[in-house]
Amino acid sequence: MSSFQYEKLYSTDLKMVISHNLSSSDARHVWCERTFKTAWVFFQKRRFVMTVLRQRKSGKVKEAPPTAELQSQTSDCCTDRRPERILHGGWSWTVIVWTSVGWSVSVGLGLLCCIYVATLHENDLWFSNIKEVEREISFRTECGLYYSYYKQMLHAPSIQEGLSDLIHDNLTESKRSINLLQRMNIYQEVFLSVLYRLLPIQSYLEPVYFYIYTVFSLQAVYVIALYLTAWLLSGSWLAGALTGIWYILNRVDTTRVEFTISLRENWSLPFLALQVTAVTCYLRPQLSALQQKVMVWLMYVTTFCFCLTWQFNQFILLVQALVIYTLDCLDFITAPQVTTLYLVQLSGLLSVWLLQFCNSMILGSLVVSFIVAALFIRHCQSALKTGSLLTRVGKLLLHSTMVLLLTVTINYLAKKVLQLRSDEHIFKFIKSKFALGHTSRDFDASLYLCEEAFGRLPLDTLERLAATLLLYPYILTLLLLSGTLALAALHNLSRSQDRKAASECHAVALRADVAYNVLHTLFFGLVAFSTMRMKYLWTGHMCAVAAYGVCGTELWTLLLNTLRCNSKFLLRLVRFALPLAMIGCLYYKFWPKLMEELSELREFYDPDTVELMTWISTKTPKRAVFAGSMQLLAGIKLCTGRVLTNHPHYEDKDLRERTRQVYQVYARRSPDDVHDIMTAIGADYVVLENSICYERRHGRGCRLRDLLDLDNGHVMDGPGDNDPDLVPASHPRFCDAIKSDAAASGYTALFTRTFQNKTFHVYRVKKRRKKSAKNPATEPGATQEQENEK
Repeated sequence: MSSFQYEKLYSTDLKMVISHNLSSSDARHVWCERTFKTAWVFFQKRRFVMTVLRQRKSGKVKEAPPTAELQSQTSDCCTDRRPERILHGGWSWTVIVWTSVGWSVSVGLGLLCCIYVATLHENDLWFSNIKEVEREISFRTECGLYYSYYKQMLHAPSIQEGLSDLIHDNLTESKRSINLLQRMNIYQEVFLSVLYRLLPIQSYLEPVYFYIYTVFSLQAVYVIALYLTAWLLSGSWLAGALTGIWYILNRVDTTRVEFTISLRENWSLPFLALQVTAVTCYLRPQLSALQQKVMVWLMYVTTFCFCLTWQFNQFILLVQALVIYTLDCLDFITAPQVTTLYLVQLSGLLSVWLLQFCNSMILGSLVVSFIVAALFIRHCQSALKTGSLLTRVGKLLLHSTMVLLLTVTINYLAKKVLQLRSDEHIFKFIKSKFALGHTSRDFDASLYLCEEAFGRLPLDTLERLAATLLLYPYILTLLLLSGTLALAALHNLSRSQDRKAASECHAVALRADVAYNVLHTLFFGLVAFSTMRMKYLWTGHMCAVAAYGVCGTELWTLLLNTLRCNSKFLLRLVRFALPLAMIGCLYYKFWPKLMEELSELREFYDPDTVELMTWISTKTPKRAVFAGSMQLLAGIKLCTGRVLTNHPHYEDKDLRERTRQVYQVYARRSPDDVHDIMTAIGADYVVLENSICYERRHGRGCRLRDLLDLDNGHVMDGPGDNDPDLVPASHPRFCDAIKSDAAASGYTALFTRTFQNKTFHVYRVKKRRKKSAKNPATEPGATQEQENEK
């Protein structure tokens, strides 16, 4: 307090004494008591300030970021009082009722989303009335592979035997025994199967419904997590309600759970949203020590569940670690917070590493190397946040360079020691996507790049988001918050450590939780624009940020101050009236469309695939080995339980090479080459698909047969340019030539057609007979097949 403030307080005390007409003794007593208390507070604060200044000059104390101090100073005027009262135990009947209504709305919106996607799934397939084999075929591509392990655990004689079969699996890859719990993220299937076996629900709930209803229920958790994030940021549960409504209305761009139920992201993204909510709460100002500990444990649990359920967790956590690193460099969070957030990420990854039988892919990940490097360099550079603006910027550039170099070094050494090559296809894909290397003909990279899901975000996505009134408030909020973030960062970097803050009260304040969410949406937005499939990481959080912009106090205060019409009544009116008006508008515009969408009834229809699966189940040996496309083989594994040569889980170098070899049936290769490949991997049957052999879905250069031709050095089919080093193939395309009635004896001698329909052709791989020392053609009774083999 300044001397002027104490003089004012002194005169106020004197006026109070006079106005009450107290006796002289009473007046003197009151006046002396108040003066003594005022002086005592003054000297205590002066003593504290002098002590802090001495410690700073001696370098014994690291100063907390100015933003953190400003948060505690401005929290009362910049945030809604209800959340603060709740956090600090200041309950009242009004707060209890208001909070109860907010929680009820969050649960209601979560259940609405769950019922909505479940109804769409039922209406699209008529799931409750189709055959079991049709239900299983509806788990397309890799979804069928993951669901097959749930089914396998249910059919096992006991839980222990089921786990043993997963740990020593010899059905997923022929001639190999692999540990599925180490290789794949299927603990959720194991957990659900064990839970289903233990609960008394088998008599009235089928296993498939228990599985899909669990995944749909996680969508409710996802919506509630986004709701809470918006509520924490804005201080109003109306922001959470707007978030949930936007998420449901933008279902096409926020989730694809209704038709790809088993995808790992449908399991993991709800836990990622919960983790973001926990981080947001952890970074709020004025949390007590107990509340901080609770948030740390919540962050760990949600990070662990997220990492356990998705194999791409390391790349998502790397982006999040970069967000934390940026907040640290710009002085928005304290050193203990930075260390805690890094350690939470690291402990979650290491816990999954232990559960996955020491999966080397986790230890060799970039995020682990980055966290270790960031913590080590930060510990070594204790004077990083001192000096003038130019000095600090220079130190930060040097600091970032050192962290980058140490990260690359640690990651390189870790992969050398662990002999890790499982994730190299991801880096090949990134190099090809951004033209960072000569990988244009790499088969694995091209296989990703030619899929629309791995291309850039199409512009029609933004058109759909704008139609639901989401895009415009999001962009406005992002621009305002980004500008505030830049100003606050500039102030933090230019602030000298030796000067305390007379100017602190004029500083640009941005709460740490808001800054975290701004950087989170910026970083993941860039990822979404570069790769369309990653938009599901961005669009859900986008709803929460836009809702914060509509209902938050800070942005409206800034805008009303600019217009010079700020008042508490007007601020409260705008914060409550605008979201209610937007919800009413969305209801009027989209409720009829939702009802129309829910009334559309379709039915699953894929007779060719059903016929193929039925034939395999009834006409082939149970231990028969099948070769074919990754997507089809996942369905064969689920529907028939036969042994596979390859499958869609692509995170293994040997499997990727085997898949490339199996796909030679769609290349221009001789029947002897293909037969040798099938024999080497132990295939008994090979399934050819017309949709791949005569593919028209992709353009020239992206068809699977084109990728194989380029990989083999052959010119591609059809009109168009070819690279000069490509040569014409010496053999016809295998998948087409083997179907011809005039096929040469070289095909019929090695392959026998056993099944065909309009879509699929199945050939049995014949075993070569051992040649005798004599010429078999000269021996009596020599068969035509032996002559052909010769």
